[in-house]
Amino acid sequence: MDKELLAMLVCPLCNGKLKYDREAQELRCHYDGLAYPIQEGIPVMLPEEARAMDADEKLPNSPGRTPGSSPGHSGGA
Repeated sequence: MDKELLAMLVCPLCNGKLKYDREAQELRCHYDGLAYPIQEGIPVMLPEEARAMDADEKLPNSPGRTPGSSPGHSGGA
């Protein structure tokens, strides 16, 4: 994908930033939980063509995050 094109594209529903997943060939909107496919190098930016991401995909990948922990909480009292 062309970096300039990626920088211009936004989610058609919320106008938010999209994250490019090179391996899956998708542009992901973590806010709306949708993954827009890239077919033959062309992003398909139609919500009806997008795949709904599962809960694990929607969560930010942060180092030290463990299953069951809440973001912003360090645990303990």
